[in-house]
Amino acid sequence: MNNKKRREKLIKQKKELRSMLERFAKEDTKPKGDWDTKFPKFDGGALEEAADEVEEYESLRSVEHSLELKLKKTNEALEKMEEGSYGKCSECGNAISEKRLSLIPEADKCKDCNN
Repeated sequence: MNNKKRREKLIKQKKELRSMLERFAKEDTKPKGDWDTKFPKFDGGALEEAADEVEEYESLRSVEHSLELKLKKTNEALEKMEEGSYGKCSECGNAISEKRLSLIPEADKCKDCNN
């Protein structure tokens, strides 16, 4: 896969991640790239319903964190493409394998440094 196709894949991934986050979180401008899970609004309903909504909120926070990190790595990969440093390991500086980049286009570390 060439970098043009990887770039297209990363842009598509970025749109999908933003779309998923927008369903239950709000983008925070400070710090840049931060998202906040929307806290449920209570309409004076049953206490049990409120507890369920708080429980769902707590579980969505971990999902938000995972998506937020993947979006951050995706944005960083796109920036590296612009700079010409895409595909180089951020730890050792060696090239990241084509196979790894095909599977994880936002990868910033080679297989050896990722362990």
